[in-house]
Amino acid sequence: MRDDLDIEGRPSDTRVVVAMSGGVDSSVTAALLADAGYDVIGITLQLYDHGAATHRKGACCAGRDIHDARAVAARIGIPHYVLDYESRFKEAVIDRFAASYVAGETPVPCVECNQSIKFRDLLETARELGAKFLATGHYVASRALPDGGRALYRAREAERDQSYFLFATTHAQLEHLRFPLGDRTKAETRELARRFGLSVADKQDSQDICFVPTGHYADVIERLRPGAAGPGEIVDLDGRVLGHHDGIIHFTVGQRRGLRIAAGAPLYVVRLDAAMRRVVVGPREALRTSRIRLRDVNWLGDGTIEQALSSHPDVYVKVRSTRPPQPAWLRSGPAGIEVELIAGEDGVSRGQACAFYDAVEGQARVLGGGVIASTISAEKAHAGAADTTAMAAAAAAR
Repeated sequence: MRDDLDIEGRPSDTRVVVAMSGGVDSSVTAALLADAGYDVIGITLQLYDHGAATHRKGACCAGRDIHDARAVAARIGIPHYVLDYESRFKEAVIDRFAASYVAGETPVPCVECNQSIKFRDLLETARELGAKFLATGHYVASRALPDGGRALYRAREAERDQSYFLFATTHAQLEHLRFPLGDRTKAETRELARRFGLSVADKQDSQDICFVPTGHYADVIERLRPGAAGPGEIVDLDGRVLGHHDGIIHFTVGQRRGLRIAAGAPLYVVRLDAAMRRVVVGPREALRTSRIRLRDVNWLGDGTIEQALSSHPDVYVKVRSTRPPQPAWLRSGPAGIEVELIAGEDGVSRGQACAFYDAVEGQARVLGGGVIASTISAEKAHAGAADTTAMAAAAAAR
């Protein structure tokens, strides 16, 4: 077995809590640590209890998954506990997801779940149990730095990398978090599961948004926020009414299908105006964004973010989990941290996460990130730059 678990201390004297979701990744994490001789405790969080999710393929943290986690714990010989976190999860994740969606945003609830539930509440529980570390099955790497701190890095297998969802992890949390799968591939993980004789070796991966049992976000929003799906207008970029809709919660930025309006050329959702209940549509080029403003920024790089802005503002960013990092500049704007997307990006929406990296290839270091508060289209950004240049020229002429 590879000796790359990156956990300090003698195994027999080091207690580690493993967050066991019932899937193959967290199960192998627990098995690796138990096999290495660590004092392992498995904890499964019951986060919700939708009847349809109990046996639905791709769900997690409910029903069948709790049974699978318990079976794995018994197989590898570790104690296992199920903690009821439903109320915490509803308040910190589900309710915020609904509020964000109603506001016309495209939230990423996995970020909030990792930040508030797993790496705050569960980590606190782990320490109360006398554990030195909390280990999870995330595909991300954590490594010690020369100064004694720790840094977060993208996973070895780019297709499995989950660092985008972990940008909000703090320096203090990293000291007590370990990710044994960060330097492994998914194929290696499944092979390990077979070698350990785990029943979940070929279990299907869970879906990102685990608490949406039907896969339809609007159904969850309407249940949590009755009346949120109020009707409104579909307008073009100039404000002309092209049609009507049954609620902005049925739309996302970049959407093309389901607009139910006749047009001579393809139209896409460019913006959602929650206050006016308007869906703004336009041509594909109107989706191009060159600048975004962030809120809730977390910095994981060396020094402070202010120092980084003054010395090395060039970074790589991801505004979607499925896309590779792209070059960008970090700037301090009047409303906070701004990101200039050098090549631009299509379909960027408020509420999405924006993760920072120090490189585009390999196991790049995660420098932090934030939540997208607003966007500026490429056209407006270029117009603004032209206006600034013209004003400067006029002032020089005077």
